[in-house]
Amino acid sequence: MNDPVLLRVEEDRWWLALADSDAGLYAMGVAVNSGMDVHVGHPEVYPVQVQGPKAKDTMRDLFGDWVLDMRYYWCDEADLDGIPVVISRTGWTAVVGYEIYLRDPGRGDDLWERILDAGRPYGIRVTPSSDIRRIEAGIFDWGSDFGLETNPFEVTGLERLVEAQDADYVGKDALERIRREGVSRKLVGIELEGGPVEQPAQHWPVTVAGDRVGHVTDACWSPRLEKNIGYVWVPIGLAAPGTRLDVDTDDGVRVGTTVTLPFIDPQKKVPAA
Repeated sequence: MNDPVLLRVEEDRWWLALADSDAGLYAMGVAVNSGMDVHVGHPEVYPVQVQGPKAKDTMRDLFGDWVLDMRYYWCDEADLDGIPVVISRTGWTAVVGYEIYLRDPGRGDDLWERILDAGRPYGIRVTPSSDIRRIEAGIFDWGSDFGLETNPFEVTGLERLVEAQDADYVGKDALERIRREGVSRKLVGIELEGGPVEQPAQHWPVTVAGDRVGHVTDACWSPRLEKNIGYVWVPIGLAAPGTRLDVDTDDGVRVGTTVTLPFIDPQKKVPAA
């Protein structure tokens, strides 16, 4: 599943919000084999994110002071001048953010214009997903950082999401085997020496003593940290923090050092503020 967030919008209704992937087919397959009366569908819901240091100001002006009391990873229904939405305190960044889920596809333009109007005093801008913010936060991207050929024990931080050994779930036998045997490689953090790297920076070869050992998946210049940061696949023996690597970037070979993830705010105090 790509960037999934599970929202409980009603007592007995759940939404699984995620980026492009085959999660719908997976859910239908699980439902068919569950022996239960399950309906899996795609609701007419369309999300937009309001992220950044001024997100709270913008959302307060849109919905009122009550939205400031919403806790991190909670959600609630709202009505904006007759536009039905669900608001969640989530997002693909390392700063305060909200996601607004439009429930009436006919009101998309109206919602968009209201968000821009509310954010204009705070310098709101329309942007794609912020790679810098999500890399700082240790958030991985499906397709560029990892994919179907990887497992959660190989990806730093995802190990904790594997169910306990006494739980029952699809794929348990394979994951328990990997838990016992261990992994041969790991996706970890890396810092790169030198001036700001150009974006996009993906799949740069990594060597040690001239031997190819892995590759950098994503890298960027972090203005907040004033350094180049990113992710790198390396053999498990090179995954410990402090390992020096040679990275063949677009502008020449740079020295990289493996580091602990995330790069900032490991307790998520900033987005939860």
